[in-house]
Amino acid sequence: MPPVFAHGALRLYILALLESGPKHGYELIKALNERFGGTYSPSAGTIYPRLGKLEEEGLVATESAGRRTNYRITPEGVAELNSRRDELVGVENDISASVRRLADNLRDDIRSNMRGLRADLAATAEAARSTARAANATSKGARPSQEGLRMLREAEMLIQAFRDDLRVELRGLQASREPLSPVALETIKTVLDQARISIRNSLHS
Repeated sequence: MPPVFAHGALRLYILALLESGPKHGYELIKALNERFGGTYSPSAGTIYPRLGKLEEEGLVATESAGRRTNYRITPEGVAELNSRRDELVGVENDISASVRRLADNLRDDIRSNMRGLRADLAATAEAARSTARAANATSKGARPSQEGLRMLREAEMLIQAFRDDLRVELRGLQASREPLSPVALETIKTVLDQARISIRNSLHS
């Protein structure tokens, strides 16, 4: 996959982000993640070396903020940014193109994963039906209605456990105050819709 930022573009965009006020490294990472709609999040190993280089060049300066180190743009940094405004417009256009490209790649991955999920669900459903048929054929004196009720209860427990697990994940996200990206929400919708269809088909087959 092509790089998200062309050579030198990320450091210029960092200056643009700092123009609105001092930020620590995590805030810059979060701002980039939000700008890309959750499709791209640079690592600390990507951001901090560039901040260090900008500091060496006198374009940013550091200041203590409790346990964190904030980075602020210097007058030299503002002058650098002003001299490259046209280039910054190109960087913004490149980011928009990258967002579309990354979103397309994610959609392709989701489609591929959904095909695998449908195949897995179909195989699991068939295995369950085969097991049930074998159990009914070999059981002696067991009432089908009792067996059917037991399997219904087991299915309900599986669905409840699945729901509880996802709620724990979502509450953890809420507790950390991390936003749910549009891509993640779309993935949840797609996966749940496909799972619902596959389960319904297996119930009525």
